[in-house]
Amino acid sequence: MHFIQRTLVIVGNTLTVIGCLGVALGAIGVIDLELFALGISSGVRVIGSVAIAGCLCSAIGYGISELQERYKTKG
Repeated sequence: MHFIQRTLVIVGNTLTVIGCLGVALGAIGVIDLELFALGISSGVRVIGSVAIAGCLCSAIGYGISELQERYKTKG
């Protein structure tokens, strides 16, 4: 379980950083966000979804860690 928790946190933080950098670079015009457009979704929405997925993965990983700490102190 410790491996899964650590993996979720690392992957989540990495995706969050990549997504935030992508949005920031797109906002200042370094990269063209339309390259990431899929169907009717704009490029900003797609890159933002990467950052949001990263936040969710990190939250799950940290939540597992917090849950383990609670059970250690009770049991």
